[in-house]
Amino acid sequence: MANLISRDNAPLTIFDLISRPLSSFDDDFAPLESFAGNFKTDIKDEGSCYSLRADLPGVKKEDIKLDFADGQLTVSAEHHSVRDEQGDDGYILKERVAGTYSRSFSFDDVDQDGIEATFDNGVLKVTLPKQQNVQNAARIEIK
Repeated sequence: MANLISRDNAPLTIFDLISRPLSSFDDDFAPLESFAGNFKTDIKDEGSCYSLRADLPGVKKEDIKLDFADGQLTVSAEHHSVRDEQGDDGYILKERVAGTYSRSFSFDDVDQDGIEATFDNGVLKVTLPKQQNVQNAARIEIK
């Protein structure tokens, strides 16, 4: 019988998998489910602009789409991953996870023509410059 290797590199037989509680399977599938929800994002007000940082591990640059319309930035990403416990033709476990993930963020004072984005080592960085002449308040004359 072939052995699987647990996260701590100890041999794990199929009988070990069957005899343990189902809740402990979460640890084995955690890397595949890192995208189960939405990706983690930080947004910071830098004064003259907003900076957005999104963690997109395992995503390729060409699988990311950024759209800005009506004051809303939408970040979409396609994610594909394969988990292969044994690399030979008599594989014991092979899994695939794929999906599309999307998040939207609203901004009311962004100059859409100046938005810039970079992607490096699984991290998307977007700079959203603020418009210079935005009026956030006005006195309304009563007639």
